[in-house]
Amino acid sequence: MGIFGAKEEPELAEVFDQRRPSNVEAMNQQHRKSVSNRGLTGASALTVKQSIFPITLVTILFFLWGFAYGLLDVLNAKFQNSLGITAAKAGGLQGAYFGAYLIGPPTYSGWIVRKFGYRWTFIVGLCVYGVGALMFWPSAVYRSFGGFCGSLFIVGSGLSTLETSANPFIATCGPPRLSEFRLELSQSFQAIGSVMAPLLASRVFFKNTEPTDLSNVQWTYLGIAAFVFLLAVVFYFAPIPEVTDADMALQAEQCSGLTGYVDKPLKKQFKLFFGVAAQFCYVGAQVGVAAQFIKYSVESANISDAAASDRYAIGQGLFAIGRFAAAGLMMVVKPRWVLLVFMTGVMIFIAASMGAKGEGGVAMLSIVLFFESCVFPTIFTLSIRGLGRHTKRGSSWIVAAVSGGALFPSLTGLVADHKGYHIAMCVPLIGFFVAFAFPIYLNTLCAKELDGFRETKIGYHDEDGLAIGDIKHEERRASVANVEKGVSPLEKEVSY
Repeated sequence: MGIFGAKEEPELAEVFDQRRPSNVEAMNQQHRKSVSNRGLTGASALTVKQSIFPITLVTILFFLWGFAYGLLDVLNAKFQNSLGITAAKAGGLQGAYFGAYLIGPPTYSGWIVRKFGYRWTFIVGLCVYGVGALMFWPSAVYRSFGGFCGSLFIVGSGLSTLETSANPFIATCGPPRLSEFRLELSQSFQAIGSVMAPLLASRVFFKNTEPTDLSNVQWTYLGIAAFVFLLAVVFYFAPIPEVTDADMALQAEQCSGLTGYVDKPLKKQFKLFFGVAAQFCYVGAQVGVAAQFIKYSVESANISDAAASDRYAIGQGLFAIGRFAAAGLMMVVKPRWVLLVFMTGVMIFIAASMGAKGEGGVAMLSIVLFFESCVFPTIFTLSIRGLGRHTKRGSSWIVAAVSGGALFPSLTGLVADHKGYHIAMCVPLIGFFVAFAFPIYLNTLCAKELDGFRETKIGYHDEDGLAIGDIKHEERRASVANVEKGVSPLEKEVSY
C-alpha cells in the first residue's frame, strides 16, 4: 500500500512529461472519484478569486476543531471535580485526544489524502469525528472515565484526519505568496470556536448543574455529531479543487529562480524535521498551559471554577485576536519575523506567570495565549515551504507532531499535584524553549528561500488578465517570444 507515502509521490520527470491542465480545468473538475497524486490538475496557479469558496468551506472545519479543543479543556476541569481524579490522571483526556494524532497522520490519514485526494479525506475525517461524538452518550450514562478517553481518541482520529487535509489544502490552494496569511486567517476561526466553547460550557452546558452531573455532555456531543454528518454530505457535493504533489513540484520549480529550490529526497529536508520537532514541543506546551489554565486561575486568584472558566474565555479571546492580528501583520511583515516576535512574547510571559500571583498571574498566562496565537499555523506553512513533491507527506508529519499534546499535560499535571500550578508552568516553558529555536533557525539559515516564495507572482494576473504560472499564461509568453525574438522560452529559465 505504500502507507508511508513514497510510492504515491511523483518523480520530476513524469511531472514535466504530462499534459498541463489550466487552473480553469482544476476548478471545473468535480473530482468525486479518487485523484492521482502523481498527476497535474492545474491547481498550481489558482487565483485568489478561484480559491475563496473552497477555503471558506474548509475554514468551517477549523471552527469545529477549535470548538472541540476549547470544550476539551473545560471538560478536563469538570471531570476532575465530578469524578474526583488527580490533575495528572485528568491529563489522560489530552493523552487520548492528541495520542490519535501520533497514529493517524503518518499512517492511514496521510495515505488517504495522497491516494484519494482532499475531498475524500475531509469526508472520512468528518464521519470518524461524528462516530466519536456519538460515543460520548454511553460514556456519560455509565460515568466511565475510560469511555470518555476512548471517545476522545476517536474524535481525535477524526480531527487529525481533517487536519491532515485541511492544513495543507489551505496552505496550497491559491497564490503561494499568501500561504501563511491564508492559513493564519482560516485558523483564526478555529480560535473563535475555542472562545465559544468555554463560554457555552459555563453559561449553557453546565449552568445550574450539580458538580457530579455529566448528562449535558451527551447532548452536547449528539448535536455535534448531527452537524458533522451533515457537513460530510456538503463536502461530497462542494466544488473543491485537488492540489496534488505533482502540482506542488511544478510550482516549486517555477519559483526556483527566486528561492534557490532544488529537488531533494525527503530525508534531506532538514527544515521540515526541525519544524516537526518544534511543532511537537510547541503544541505540547500550548496544551499543557490550556489544560491547567482553569486550575491555575483558581490557585492564583482564589476564585471559583466558573469564574476561572470566564478568565479562560478571556484568554482564548486574546488568542483569537492574536490570530487576526498576526494575519494582518503577514500582509506587510515577513512571516518568519512575525513568528520570531510572537515566540519571544510567549517566552517572556510564560516565565512571568511562574512568579506572578493573584489576578496578575492570570493576566500573564492570558497574554501567553495571545502570543501563542500565530505559532502553530506559521510553523506549519514555513516548514512545508519548498517541499515540492513531498508536500503532502511532509504535511502529515507536521500534523502528527500535534501528538505533543498527549505528553505535556500529564507532565504538567504531575508537577502541579506535587508543587502547585505556578511551578508546573516550567514544563510548558521547556517546550516553548525548543520551539523558540525554530524561528531563530529560519531567520538565520532559510531567509532567502522563504522570502523567495513571498516574492513570487504565481496566481496573480498579468496585464492580459491571465494567471501567472498557469499554462495559458505560459502559452501566451511563448507566442510573444516566438514572434518577437524567434526563440522558445523553454530555452531559458523563467521564475515567477
